[in-house]
Amino acid sequence: MNDSTTPVLAVEDVSVQFRKGRTTFSALDSVSLTIPRATTVGLVGESGSGKSTLAKAVLGLVPIASGHVRLLGQNITHAKARDRRNLGKTLQAVFQDPNTSLNPSFTIRQSLIEPLRAQGMLGDIDVDARVSEVLVAVGMQPDAASRRPGQFSGGQRQRISIARALITSPELVICDEAVSALDLSVQAQVLNLLADLQETRGLSYLFISHDMSVVRHICHEVTVLYRGKVVESGSASLVTNTPAHSYTKTLLLAAPIADPQLQRQRSRDRLLERSGDPTPASS
Repeated sequence: MNDSTTPVLAVEDVSVQFRKGRTTFSALDSVSLTIPRATTVGLVGESGSGKSTLAKAVLGLVPIASGHVRLLGQNITHAKARDRRNLGKTLQAVFQDPNTSLNPSFTIRQSLIEPLRAQGMLGDIDVDARVSEVLVAVGMQPDAASRRPGQFSGGQRQRISIARALITSPELVICDEAVSALDLSVQAQVLNLLADLQETRGLSYLFISHDMSVVRHICHEVTVLYRGKVVESGSASLVTNTPAHSYTKTLLLAAPIADPQLQRQRSRDRLLERSGDPTPASS
């Protein structure tokens, strides 16, 4: 039943396999996580851990070998193309490079209304009012709609990408390394923006990152991936303050901090951690 207790997203024992030549390998191995309403769940791990593969599995961009993905209780694991397109009213994504979602030859208005067109919503709403509303919501002026992406900074372009994700009024937004290409000061601004949007709109986020300091700042819950497997999960405060797994500790030691002396000490600690074995213990 789809009610207030139904998770926005439930990933249940999902496995994804790829072939390389004659070899099959598991990119994801029985991964599970749940995102309640108005909650940010962090998915963290190094490059190659399977984070983006999970995002693609939820978005229907890679086939799922086993397990299930449920969006607001609806099984979307093997949704057909037409049904998958209709999910854009509920599910949107923001990626690392805003240029992947903003056509440089389009005006901002043209880019923003593409999701509305895909969902067949253009005739149901005041499009220009919706464009202005989402631009203001992300801290941009409405007149940005007539300009092109190249006229904006990287941080501004990412705000516009967030506006593009918001325009269909989704309940879940997947943020795949959405701040990792930004300067630290701009990162903080965008993270605060995402938190404000969550409070005002009741959004849920799957927040994918390799940076534990960012995850600590914005997430309520955290799932740690290592070589396609979940090695640790729990509240953000518990996982980042008292990590139980050696791999999680390694990620924390890799997170940048402002104090140079403490950063040097952490670098030394990280070298010590690397002498251990971060491989997940068998269960």
